[in-house]
Amino acid sequence: MSWIDGKTRVVGLIGWPVEHSMSPCMHNAAFQARRMNWVYVPLPVPPERLKAAVEGIRALGLRGVNVTIPHKQAIIPYLDRITPEAQAIAAVNTVVVEKDGTLWGTNTDAAGFMEDLRAHGVAVEGRPVLVLGAGGAARAVVYALVRAGAQVTVANRTVGRAVELVRHLHTVLPGRTLRVVDCSPSQLAIEAERHTLLINTTSVGMWPQVDASPWPAGIGFGSIETVYDVIYTPARTRLLRDAAAWGCQTIGGLGMLVRQGAESWRLWTGESPPVEVMMQAARDVLGV
Repeated sequence: MSWIDGKTRVVGLIGWPVEHSMSPCMHNAAFQARRMNWVYVPLPVPPERLKAAVEGIRALGLRGVNVTIPHKQAIIPYLDRITPEAQAIAAVNTVVVEKDGTLWGTNTDAAGFMEDLRAHGVAVEGRPVLVLGAGGAARAVVYALVRAGAQVTVANRTVGRAVELVRHLHTVLPGRTLRVVDCSPSQLAIEAERHTLLINTTSVGMWPQVDASPWPAGIGFGSIETVYDVIYTPARTRLLRDAAAWGCQTIGGLGMLVRQGAESWRLWTGESPPVEVMMQAARDVLGV
């Protein structure tokens, strides 16, 4: 980038690998649009070098980094503090470096998810919501939904993992409505009549397995009005195509990806992010 000079502020992404990430294109497009002397770079960090990399972030004067697999949990002991969001989700995806060198971590996935729901006119307070999956993405999504007042049911193939997620969130958000069910077709058919919003947080249906779906064939979507899939490659998963055919509103995961990145951008720069610029940059990369 032609404007890089001695005053350029640097942010980036640490993970292993990072070659596939769309974050550089999104963030650099935003910096260009605002004529800001900032740059976002990929920083591949193997697991055994994580501690040294974190000290390097501090020593080199970076403004911050995003954190991706496999470092989202492993980085926590090396930070000076983490936010309640990161504690609740048990993962850090954004690190901010203060002027005194203090490093604090947060997680912007929950905020990005809720912002995308709002952008699509989807309200959740008091609403029965069925969440498929109990992994890392589910932690952020369920935390966001419960905090916003939704009545959440978590369905997972391994029920014990869903129970563990719910128990953890009960310690963070006591007194909230949370249920656990299995993912059998018969059970999901029942849950489809009890819920109006369905969220898929699993990787089932992600490229290249584009014909797979986490929703069993032949049971329909019952009373579900809106289906949200956190997957963004492909833009229209098998789940979303089937739900649209049923008459549901459908939302893919690209907006969550962009909006969680935009929240990181805001934390680093202190300015309101150009979300649509970031969205178009991501669409250009995906060809959608």
